[in-house]
Amino acid sequence: MTTNKLLCPKCNGEMAQGFVPDYYSHGATRVGGWHAGHPKKSFWSRTKAPSREGIPIAAFRCEKCGFTEFYSDAKFAAQ
Repeated sequence: MTTNKLLCPKCNGEMAQGFVPDYYSHGATRVGGWHAGHPKKSFWSRTKAPSREGIPIAAFRCEKCGFTEFYSDAKFAAQ
């Protein structure tokens, strides 16, 4: 059986998957998302970024050197 392990482009160490939480409204959290274009200001929420328009982001961190890389794909949504 083969496993697709992501290797660090800096030191060739093994990358571990995680995520950077997006804190909003009374301490609730969600998976951060990638949004196309430049951020737009919003009076109520500081930045307009509807969660339904974002593509979920996963963060991969090298267990050897700490290098962190982000990938955006629908498969990284909360399960």
